[in-house]
Amino acid sequence: MTFHAIIVAGGSGSRSGGKKQWMLLGGRSVLDWSVSAFEEAGAAGIVIVVPPEDVTQAEIVYGERATIAAGGAQRADSVVNGLHAVNTGKDEVVLIHDAARPLLKAHHINVLLRELETKPAAILALAVTDSLKRGENNRIVEAPSREHLWRAQTPQAFRLGDILRAYERWPADQTPTDEAMVASHSGINVTLVEGDMSLHKLTYPADFVLLEALISKDKPLKQIRIGQGFDAHRWGGGDSVWLCGVEITHTQTLIGHSDADAGLHALTDALLGAAGLGDIGDHFPPTDPQWKGAASDQFLRHAADLVRGVGAEIVNVDVTLICERPKIKPHREAMRARIAEILNITIDRVSVKATTTEGMGFTGREEGLAAQAICAIEL
Repeated sequence: MTFHAIIVAGGSGSRSGGKKQWMLLGGRSVLDWSVSAFEEAGAAGIVIVVPPEDVTQAEIVYGERATIAAGGAQRADSVVNGLHAVNTGKDEVVLIHDAARPLLKAHHINVLLRELETKPAAILALAVTDSLKRGENNRIVEAPSREHLWRAQTPQAFRLGDILRAYERWPADQTPTDEAMVASHSGINVTLVEGDMSLHKLTYPADFVLLEALISKDKPLKQIRIGQGFDAHRWGGGDSVWLCGVEITHTQTLIGHSDADAGLHALTDALLGAAGLGDIGDHFPPTDPQWKGAASDQFLRHAADLVRGVGAEIVNVDVTLICERPKIKPHREAMRARIAEILNITIDRVSVKATTTEGMGFTGREEGLAAQAICAIEL
């Protein structure tokens, strides 16, 4: 059955200590778990709803895999925004899922799709097994029956047109807890399908510990990826040059749209390449006037943030500067320290070296300077 997916990741994470959709779980961002699950299940399209200030970050990380939509003030607003971003017919099935339930699997999705073959709507849910108490001022005032009570989970599955109409009919002065509530209010029969304890919702920091324990027994081996980068700039008139984030007094400067720091440019490309996120020109095009004269440390810091955004950590980096002059060795430790600071890693993970070409080629003739870099990231 053809279906589309909406992943709601628009919360501020006030109770979990930050935006949990970008936090790491099992070595990957929380959001990435759900995106991968819907891809594995064969979603025809995925919409990710994030806070407005996170749209650019989400487009960079997931723009080729999903449509990005800005969230609203309430979760229901975010869901509606996501529904309007789905590019399909009104009779098609759409699954709405909270990114805060990251351990979604294809079989959870498939059981809902089977129900939608004959039912108008279905959600995953777990029967309440604990004894229930209603309290006031920390005292029990009632013990309601748990019979016929269920804990709603996500995904929740509907026809796109049905759930859109249901939201249009929902009272403007009320806030729904989930889509099933909206659908039921509109007269749609929602089928309960047995859920899974692994779809536990991340709300508090302790929930991360619980889910880490659930995945630790079959956690996949970590993956090491290698990236490499190369950059070169010609010499021109000037009295200093920026190399690996350090300004060095010199008789010339490197010519470029930004500060022409070939070392940091090569390293930025290496990190982006290791994570499969394009190259420096994709993120900071030289045709864009806002980057004219820009300090290259912001390019490298941005690349490091993107690497961590896909659930990877930087293992080590190694930069080689190729030039006759200036002499690099007196500045090498300062360069290592600066790169470590930008990447937020320890200095022992950073290497900076230099070599000449014995007078050969454009670097040997001192027409320009070149840099090459390599890095390892752990995914």
